[in-house]
Amino acid sequence: MKTRCSWAGQDPLYIEYHDTEWGVPVHDDRLWFEFLILEGAQAGLSWLTILRKRPNYRKAFDNFDPHLVAAYDSAKIKLLLSDAGIIRNKLKIAAAVQNASSFLAVQKEFGSFDHYIRRFVKGKAIKNSWKSMSQIPAQTPVSAAMSTDLKKRGFKFVGPTICYAFMQATGLVNDHIVGCFRYEEV
Repeated sequence: MKTRCSWAGQDPLYIEYHDTEWGVPVHDDRLWFEFLILEGAQAGLSWLTILRKRPNYRKAFDNFDPHLVAAYDSAKIKLLLSDAGIIRNKLKIAAAVQNASSFLAVQKEFGSFDHYIRRFVKGKAIKNSWKSMSQIPAQTPVSAAMSTDLKKRGFKFVGPTICYAFMQATGLVNDHIVGCFRYEEV
């Protein structure tokens, strides 16, 4: 039996996400954008709720193509607000559209979102050595700096806690506990 981070629990979807995706370094800008939107959608909700809706999000948000999302008009936003397959929160949907525009601006300035976002960890993932989940912080000075910079660039739903979850999910930080079988793998 594999030892996992306790948050993975018993839900097969959570276990699969933990075992194959959480903490794996992202370099693909489309995937960066997907995580940015999903982490913002998660605000105030459980990540499992978002994981269950992820296929619907991919369909509703044109597979997270920032060029397409940035061009969404009021008719598309109205359609999204009626889509029961996603979180129908007007502010979160509007933020996704705004974030797409900001994302494209970052790509233009830095060549890729990957180049931009990795600056916050000096190009190398932070590898923590937590022995229990209770040691893992909700935010850090790095996630606070990321949040401040993203907000300055026009991003929404990117507070320090959301940014830290974003960092964990995308491998900017390895927060698997030391006893987890994924700790050394990622």
